[in-house]
Amino acid sequence: MTRIDRTFAALKAEGRKAFVAYIMAGDPDMETSLQIMRGLPAAGVDVIELGLPFTDPMADGPTIQAAGQRALEGHQTLAKTLDMVRAFRQGDAGTPIVLMGYYNPIYSRGVDRFLAEAKEAGIDGLIVVDLPPEEDAELCLPAQAAGLNFIRLATPTTDAQRLPKVLQNTSGFVYYVSVTGITGAAQAQAGAVGPEIARIKASTDLPVVVGFGIATPESAQALAGVADGCVVGSAIVKLVGEGRPVPEVLARVAELAAGAHRG
Repeated sequence: MTRIDRTFAALKAEGRKAFVAYIMAGDPDMETSLQIMRGLPAAGVDVIELGLPFTDPMADGPTIQAAGQRALEGHQTLAKTLDMVRAFRQGDAGTPIVLMGYYNPIYSRGVDRFLAEAKEAGIDGLIVVDLPPEEDAELCLPAQAAGLNFIRLATPTTDAQRLPKVLQNTSGFVYYVSVTGITGAAQAQAGAVGPEIARIKASTDLPVVVGFGIATPESAQALAGVADGCVVGSAIVKLVGEGRPVPEVLARVAELAAGAHRG
């Protein structure tokens, strides 16, 4: 079992929902983002989703695009992001870390080299949004063989014909994108999401977490209530982009986490 598997099993045994928090590695600089990352578990975060900055983040809205740009302007790289994970692991051996990004930086580094380094650094899972199931041999299957979860996204447009393909080699959890479009673009509604989560759960034993469009403790509670947990990204990244002090960012994360855990 990976850290992700163990975390979701423990949460299920406790009757609790998962709170997953997304931050961009290197935003606004590596030192600050590492400080935020180190504070997430104490703020109630069960799984950390760490963004890998990329020049063409097609699935991301303006808030996360700007975060990636700030990180790139600060010379954040894949190697530095793995160094961040290593530094985090010096003080935290238990919190799962999912690296979310795009395939180009991984391909450029070399898949075998990347997987070996990611596993050694302490990465537990990958979300690579521009690799469809048809390309599983590129990264998904090698990642699974290396002991990393490969987490797939399902969306409102993932129909009954497509869903089995999406689920085929997914592990760790399924990430349900609650709104059609880019991150941070619309507010998710639990009433619309609930039946979709039930549809996915009828086809898999994996936990299903919902993300995109969750910006308040109340929406975190509502969305976590119809799934196994929720993901908040843009609402956190926005505070970083506004230059809020780290304690203020973490205090807001704690409020969001408390909402999700009430779900």
